[in-house]
Amino acid sequence: MIFGTKTSPYMHAPQGVGQVMAQVIYALVPGTLVLLWFFGWGVVTNLLLGLGFALLLEALMLKLRQRPLLPFLTDYSAVVTGWLLAVALPPYSPWWLLLIAMVFALVIGKHLYGGLGYNPFNPAMVGYAAVLVSFPIEMTSWPTPELTSIGQISLTDSLQQVFLGGTSHWDGLTQATTLDTIKTHLRLGETVSQINQGQAFGWIAGHGWEWVSLAWLAGGLWLIYQKIISWHIPVALMAALAGIALIFWLINPHSYSSPLFHLVSGATVLGAFFIATDPVSASTTPVGKLLYAGGIGCFTYIIRVWGNYPDAIAFAVLIMNMAVPLLDTYTQPRVYGTKGRFGS
Repeated sequence: MIFGTKTSPYMHAPQGVGQVMAQVIYALVPGTLVLLWFFGWGVVTNLLLGLGFALLLEALMLKLRQRPLLPFLTDYSAVVTGWLLAVALPPYSPWWLLLIAMVFALVIGKHLYGGLGYNPFNPAMVGYAAVLVSFPIEMTSWPTPELTSIGQISLTDSLQQVFLGGTSHWDGLTQATTLDTIKTHLRLGETVSQINQGQAFGWIAGHGWEWVSLAWLAGGLWLIYQKIISWHIPVALMAALAGIALIFWLINPHSYSSPLFHLVSGATVLGAFFIATDPVSASTTPVGKLLYAGGIGCFTYIIRVWGNYPDAIAFAVLIMNMAVPLLDTYTQPRVYGTKGRFGS
């Protein structure tokens, strides 16, 4: 009998960039569908515009840099960036807001540093932070879920708002985010319990945001199950945010929101599983990941509570991106069989 003989190596080849990004896209679908349910057609127009702008800008920059189009367009990295920005920006945003965000994300945050693998900052958060600083009113005016959920606003009205703007009844369909509402009313002397009785709030956070966060969580757990990301960054980020929120909430529950509110509000879960885990701009060592994500959680709380911006995931991620080289240098694991971290 003749037996087949195979030579080493016997390890399976790792997934390519395109396969990894495809898994991230699959994981983004549940949260996107829940957003669509609560906020209507504006989510679809955001997504289509975001993906279209992302692919066009990616192709343009590849052409200018004299790089082949097909290999880089089919790695889906630009698609993931476009998708993240599309769900992070308020639905029914004007088309130019998405375009500006995408220019900062892909042109300045990615290609000016050399393209995928060379960017020190998370491209999507570069774009988000740029438009948040430049256009705070547009970025903090989210539609009211009860009035804009699927079936409430027609696709025609959605397109008119996105491309023409200023429909006669639109001001009554938008509101400040719950994080912004909390911050504004606390400065007016109201207590957290009084503020939470407002129409913008649900049973934990804003109407519908509990379900949106659960959908992001489901997608994030899928990524961990598929070993696309590790547990270190999501767990450390949410633990740090909840921990510091718990301390201040126990000290003064009238002036500080509960840890659960901070976990399900804004982009906390989306940031923990889909943004902070960017394999290029995040820390790569086990201890470094914990410190990196813990810093994001702490900075998120500090900026939310005492800063000028209601949500702070983007700024917190960009701040900790700057610390990644230092973290990776001083948290290298010990080489097996040696005493020091660097094999000495």
